[in-house]
Amino acid sequence: MSQSTEIVFLVEDAPEGGYTARALSESIFTEADDLESLREMVKDAVHCHYDNVESRPKIIRLHIVRDEVFAS
Repeated sequence: MSQSTEIVFLVEDAPEGGYTARALSESIFTEADDLESLREMVKDAVHCHYDNVESRPKIIRLHIVRDEVFAS
C-alpha cells in the first residue's frame, strides 16, 4: 500500500463566520471559529481518519483561500 507523506486541506471563510477545511484527497471536513482552533481540529480529524499511524500523512498543508469583493 502506498503511503502519502502529505495531505492538503482547502481552507475557506465560512458564510456564518469562522473557517471550514476540506481535504482534497480524502473525505475529511472540519470547521472552527479561528485559524488556531482550525489547525487543532484538522490535526484531530486526520488522526481520527487514519487509525494506523503508519498510514497517516506526516505533513498537513493548509491552503487558505479568501474571496475579496470591493467596488471599482
